[in-house]
Amino acid sequence: MINWNDLGFEYTDTDYIVRCSYHNGEWGKLVATRRKEINLHVAATVLQYGQEAFEGLKAVRGIDGKVRIFRMLENCRRLARSCEALYMAPVPEQLFEEAILLTLKKNIRYLPPYGSGASLYFRPMVICTTPRLGVGPGWDYEFIVYASPIGTYFKGGFHSTPFILSRRVDRAAPYGTGQYKVGGNYAAAFRATEPAHERGCGSMFLDSRYHRFIDECGAANFFGIKPLKVAEGKRDNEKNVSGYEFVTPRSLSILPSITNDSLMTIATDAGMKVSRRRVPLSELREFTECAACGTASVVSPISKVIDEDRHVTYNFSETPGPVCSMLYNTLLGIMRGELPDKYNWCLIR
Repeated sequence: MINWNDLGFEYTDTDYIVRCSYHNGEWGKLVATRRKEINLHVAATVLQYGQEAFEGLKAVRGIDGKVRIFRMLENCRRLARSCEALYMAPVPEQLFEEAILLTLKKNIRYLPPYGSGASLYFRPMVICTTPRLGVGPGWDYEFIVYASPIGTYFKGGFHSTPFILSRRVDRAAPYGTGQYKVGGNYAAAFRATEPAHERGCGSMFLDSRYHRFIDECGAANFFGIKPLKVAEGKRDNEKNVSGYEFVTPRSLSILPSITNDSLMTIATDAGMKVSRRRVPLSELREFTECAACGTASVVSPISKVIDEDRHVTYNFSETPGPVCSMLYNTLLGIMRGELPDKYNWCLIR
């Protein structure tokens, strides 16, 4: 018996995985199996040269008892871009959707109930299985989807977290693989993320070319909120979110976050100015709120950014601000069926 209220963002075993093989230039049929192990040749290209890509998305039980899968086809399209960048065959949209729905069906008893704050997380991935010694892409792949129930990201309620700025570790290089969801990006960041996590903090990365612009927050996108100024030079009414600007970095090293894209849409509809551009580190002083955003947390407000090398701390609120709270509650409300899905983001079952 699973205690839905005690789940974290950790793997919990479920009944089935779904998989499909690519051989001789075409995808085969989906198979649901209880076997979780993968039989790989020791020289498989995924092990030698890291030729693999993956995704992450959620299914949530709504207030009406129906299941909602959030922006599934956007995850499929992003996986396709990652596969193509690593010279792998992309997974067709129909095959991707069938795999997610079959994984849901086979593991439906692990879908947490409405009100628990938990969800069923899907991890689709494509790995290259071709044995190769020479450096180069392979031509045989496995498309695999597994599921795991995950709990609410914030134990004890929606709250803010301190972040440590990394100047000595770069997450990804310009024109590299930073804009794709591939495993090497994450392993390369462990030297910064793990020491930060041990101190109860998140990690923030600067651009790897100049080390002057904000790039990402660990495995999540970054955004900042700043008050707009009226013509007289006075701030607009800070109780009205339309008096704020939503600022998020534009960079070739950043993974295009589906969550961030959704938040920008919500911010625009709320009357906020939305800017996607380079964000100088010095601009942190102008933000009243900052946050990381991604599938796991949705919105993770930042209480402060600690630049230890420069002995500077950028302080924000110890509790989530009004704009971050509005964005967080609106997106969760859509996912849970508590608010109208006027964007048609959710596949309902």
